[in-house]
Amino acid sequence: MKAVWYERPGKADEVLVYGEREKPVPGPGEVLVRIEYSAVHPSDVKKRAGLQPAGFRDGYVIPHSDGAGTIEAVGEGVEDRLGERVWVYQAQFGRHCGTCAEYVALPSGLAPPLPDNADLAVGACAGIPMMTAHRCVHAAGDPAGKTLLVTGAGGRVGHYAVQWAKLGGARVIATAGTDDNCRQATQAGADEVLNYREDGLAGRIAESAGSCGIDHIVDVEFGLNASASAEIINNCGTIATYSSSRSPQPEIPFYPMMFKNVTLYTVLVYNMPDAAKRQAIGAIHEALAAGLLAHRISAVRDLADAAKAHELIEAGEPGGCILVRI
Repeated sequence: MKAVWYERPGKADEVLVYGEREKPVPGPGEVLVRIEYSAVHPSDVKKRAGLQPAGFRDGYVIPHSDGAGTIEAVGEGVEDRLGERVWVYQAQFGRHCGTCAEYVALPSGLAPPLPDNADLAVGACAGIPMMTAHRCVHAAGDPAGKTLLVTGAGGRVGHYAVQWAKLGGARVIATAGTDDNCRQATQAGADEVLNYREDGLAGRIAESAGSCGIDHIVDVEFGLNASASAEIINNCGTIATYSSSRSPQPEIPFYPMMFKNVTLYTVLVYNMPDAAKRQAIGAIHEALAAGLLAHRISAVRDLADAAKAHELIEAGEPGGCILVRI
């Protein structure tokens, strides 16, 4: 099969190899998926660069955890799913063969069915962005009637977090760093959008929240925002954060948070509670089937040009999903 892989960490154009690898065979409980689209996310790029454990086995890694395609074969113990359109998640978590190839064999549960009306390109975006966003919005329970702050609403996760929150009945205040991202956050349903590059952000958030205050925060940069979050959040408020890239060892304003009884949820999609995964997968299926979510696909590259897709992520420009067309 055609595939892209790397045998050592490094720069995308130096270590990613395009060529032929042996087609996998599904084992017990597994399905073989013919991949149409593979999604590239920051975690995939960090693994390839050596910033996170890549999971080398047999001397190589086929990258990317998310994708979408069609089941072509099933292993022992799997009900007949032949021909089923699916989206794939966690393909390269704890494994060395991800979705950046014509085929991937993986546990059947990691390939949920894709609604008939949903495009495979959209299905490839369902894993890390949609699942992380859903967990962040729902980590502290039903968001209905709450006021939520979504930071970094121009990003992949933030874009879906705004939508999950609105679908859940919340009032949403969002922040984004460009006029275009602010506009897109508004289109995604945010009730108010603030540019975080302008001065006095915490005060502007508090003003927007009014007497209701902020009940729950979905945060893309926990360390940088921790002090401001402690200032603006309500008593017994909650924070769900999925990244702290610019402050990986953050200082936590312990007493301001303690005196407000703030609860912190850290969210990593791979190790989410099983119940949360099931809830997210069910919500994704329903939302896609009903056409309730807006999607942003910023770029699509061919398999042979997967390195360019990685470079787009590293450049930090596109807020939408980056896909590799297999």
